[in-house]
Amino acid sequence: MKRIWSTAAVIGLPGGGYGIVLDDKPLKKPGGGVLTIPFARLADAIAHEWDIAGRDRRDIIPDHLPFTRLATTAIDRIPQHRATIIPQLAAYALHDLLCYRAGSPPGLVLRQSDQWDPWLAWAAQTFGIGLVTTTGVTPIDQPPQTLAIFAAALTEKTDFELAGLGVAIPALGSAVLGFAFIARAISPIDVFNLSLLDDLFQADRWGDDKDAKARRDAILNDLILCETFWAACA
Repeated sequence: MKRIWSTAAVIGLPGGGYGIVLDDKPLKKPGGGVLTIPFARLADAIAHEWDIAGRDRRDIIPDHLPFTRLATTAIDRIPQHRATIIPQLAAYALHDLLCYRAGSPPGLVLRQSDQWDPWLAWAAQTFGIGLVTTTGVTPIDQPPQTLAIFAAALTEKTDFELAGLGVAIPALGSAVLGFAFIARAISPIDVFNLSLLDDLFQADRWGDDKDAKARRDAILNDLILCETFWAACA
């Protein structure tokens, strides 16, 4: 998409909420209809990204409009597919990253125990369930109520919260860390470090890889986006 507008701005809509206008034309959703945002700060963030998109004459791609992407997901996709999305996200608790531990080297084993065990304890206190850990990657069974408990917790989230969790939980590979993150119990950089503990340990030990670092940078950017998005939805 090429930039064909001069400015982007926020307007109040007669029925409530906020719209974004590109020059004098309302911004519409991919499926049609005016994009209506219920939160002033989120509307400002969306207008800002449209105001700067394409000024460098590059083609505009979805990655240049992350707040718009998350907002349209929350407005159009989540309400129609909650019954599918919630079990998919809850299922991460059945194979949570924090439950699969290394058998060696000792330094990594100790680091996982020191840094991951407190968050499993947090989950036990928050959800009333103790997740089982193992050494290796062979799948293990979690308590039978695990899926239902995490699904119930997700059901309580708003569509906008779920839109962010749909990015954060898969990026982290952990439902536990995803819930701690949205609860503001942990910062983006700290949750990032926990989720990539193994990778960072190996990078410290053997040196970094350019492609691996690029992948980690993308994950961190997504986590920062989620935190900023949730903060704007208030």
